[in-house]
Amino acid sequence: MEQAALVLEGGGMRGLYTVGVTDCMLAHGILLRDVYGVSAGACQGCNYLSGQIGRGERVWTNYLNDRNYCSLYSLLHTGDLFGARMCYDLIPNRLDPYDYEAYRRNVNRFTIVVTNCLTGRAEYFCPADLRDGGMPLVRASSSLPLVSNMVNVGGVPCLDGGVTDPIPLRRSIGDGHGKNVVILTREAGYRKEPDRAMRLYELKYRRYPALVEALRIRHERYNAALDLIEAEQQAGRAFVLRPETKPEVNRIEKNAARLRALRNEGYRQAEKLIDRLKEFLK
Repeated sequence: MEQAALVLEGGGMRGLYTVGVTDCMLAHGILLRDVYGVSAGACQGCNYLSGQIGRGERVWTNYLNDRNYCSLYSLLHTGDLFGARMCYDLIPNRLDPYDYEAYRRNVNRFTIVVTNCLTGRAEYFCPADLRDGGMPLVRASSSLPLVSNMVNVGGVPCLDGGVTDPIPLRRSIGDGHGKNVVILTREAGYRKEPDRAMRLYELKYRRYPALVEALRIRHERYNAALDLIEAEQQAGRAFVLRPETKPEVNRIEKNAARLRALRNEGYRQAEKLIDRLKEFLK
């Protein structure tokens, strides 16, 4: 199975679908050690590689009413809608401990995508240990434009990897993976439209023209990634899981019942396809 890779799209709280699918994969003993994650996909990629079934659902639903987790209060007081200290320190190190040792044992290559705000290009990092500098990479990959501070990565300001490589399948293929399991958080037929927030991006990031341009063509990159996925799927080289209908969950959803329902949908759908997935991975 190690010749195959797992590719995880972002999508904010729609990532609960990914949580359900990956929890089901783990429950059936499917652990791919090469994982490519962007934004919310990077967050759940951590839990998948540590083998912590259920942790993603807990982390994304248990703290919704805590103003330090995801709130206007956090945005106004820290500059981050999703509180950085809460999400990347208190939760993994105290409130719902992350199994760093299991990650180190399981990972072969965990590729985290971030956007370099100076060049407007995607950059890829493969941390061998999340305890030693890995969590800032996950934070950078998940830092949504307009509602997050830029994250310093090696002296370079970075933001959401989904801006420049929203579904890093091409990267996985380039790294030599002939088979890929791709988990998407949008329904079949979805195509991204030009961003209506462009004027806000131009104002906020006027000192980062390459980033503004990357945001301007973000929809083109996303749709090109969908085209590649379709071609790889038709060629039998990609196994794709995605919501069957449009998720009733937005990027910053605060309704716990909706989030858990989306997670359960992902689990049920993966379970229906699990035998086909195992056959694909042989």
